[in-house]
Amino acid sequence: MPRRPVLLDFLTGVALAGLSACTSPDEDEIPVAIIADAADLSQTGVRLSDAGRMVRAATTEGLVAFDAEDRVVPALADRWIVTDDGMSYIFRLREGSDAGGGEVTGEKARDALRQTLASLKGTALALDLDGISEVRAMTGRVLEIRLSHPMPDLLDLLAQPELALLDRGRGAGEFQFRKAKGGGLLRPVPPEKRALPADPQWDGSVRSLFLKPMTSERAAKAFNDKETDIVLGGTLSDYAAGRAVSGLSQRFLRIDPAVGLFGLTVSSSDGLLGKAELREALAMAIDRDALAIDLALPGWVPTSRIIPPGVADAAAGISERWTNSDMATRRATASQRFARATKGGKLPELRIALPAGIGADVLFARLQSDFAAIGITARRVNIAGSADLRLVDNVARYNRADWFLNQFACASGRTLCSTAADLRAADARAETDPAKRAEFLSEAEAQLTLANAYIPLGNPIRWSLVRDPQPGFAINPRGYHPLSPIARRPK
Repeated sequence: MPRRPVLLDFLTGVALAGLSACTSPDEDEIPVAIIADAADLSQTGVRLSDAGRMVRAATTEGLVAFDAEDRVVPALADRWIVTDDGMSYIFRLREGSDAGGGEVTGEKARDALRQTLASLKGTALALDLDGISEVRAMTGRVLEIRLSHPMPDLLDLLAQPELALLDRGRGAGEFQFRKAKGGGLLRPVPPEKRALPADPQWDGSVRSLFLKPMTSERAAKAFNDKETDIVLGGTLSDYAAGRAVSGLSQRFLRIDPAVGLFGLTVSSSDGLLGKAELREALAMAIDRDALAIDLALPGWVPTSRIIPPGVADAAAGISERWTNSDMATRRATASQRFARATKGGKLPELRIALPAGIGADVLFARLQSDFAAIGITARRVNIAGSADLRLVDNVARYNRADWFLNQFACASGRTLCSTAADLRAADARAETDPAKRAEFLSEAEAQLTLANAYIPLGNPIRWSLVRDPQPGFAINPRGYHPLSPIARRPK
């Protein structure tokens, strides 16, 4: 088990690199390293990678957007109001043109939003948005969204890059994207070409961004060699910190206090994993506290709960699982369950799908050891390969229990799900009484926990490397860093 301080073997090199900022060959073009594959820069479809979401947000616009500090700010809508009962959101659209060159109108925005909502069908995001009952165009540049039940997080959802309003597949964003050798180039679009008032201060105020998808090792070297001042897209899979981090390296490292899911989903219901009690046996055999020690990662909190306590409306009556049993007792129970199920015969080999990266190496070593303790052999496979268990590493789009429940809803296409949990979650969404809603949410989480279709491990981690100073970048709970603020030249 790796114990020495590691952050892809590059924090030591970073410490030796000094603090001077790099200089791009073209001062009007900022190189940005993104830990991703080249294909991840694609902005098509509705199931986007984190890199694809960043490109989509830069090249398109929705009604609202996120700024660097995770606040909702105007985009196509320059202002809005919410009715007192929270059942209607009315947006006043800005003056200007859409991607097709025509005037922005309520009718066009209505049609585009309806099309976007229809395209999301079958995704967890569609479930997050199912409270939208009607989208209406009002006079001129006014759009109304009516709800079937209150959605306090509607603006957070409308700011998601997937909710961009497109005209025949095109968006009227601040940048145009084109593929280039070694990555992709985002070039800023002047305001007047977006049918916005000309700004005499605009010229030279926004720089181009050259996005360089890289492996974590290559991105670290690029940062160390001063080829870039910023690395985005780091996850726990490519990060395993040691017990101590040098003060100089710590200055470059930015860890977002993200909330979401980090664990294993059961992707095959064949054989023994078709039994909920055996799936629970796997979950109880994992020593999460030992995993936290192995990772030695600041901000990583182990959990056995699907909805962690930090979520705004997490049920207060649900605690961590198996708190009354030590690891030896838990593993003895798990072993007995598998022995009974196989009648003392051969135990299955489990295929665990994980991405590449030192953090994932540490995770697999822990899982392999823990499962071996109950007699089960674990084999690591590619994240895209056929597997019995697959890593889930998603940051919540909004900090409420609904998001977590929707990730495992039967309508989202999960291999294993709980119809009972779905029913209670639907009751909670429709309930206006806070006490009754909390009761339904607690029941939904309890039913989902009993299904044991997901094995929670802890919170997701998002990290970046940023050389000081870097205007336009800020750590935030969403772990999402829009590119537009980074492109702005400091005043």
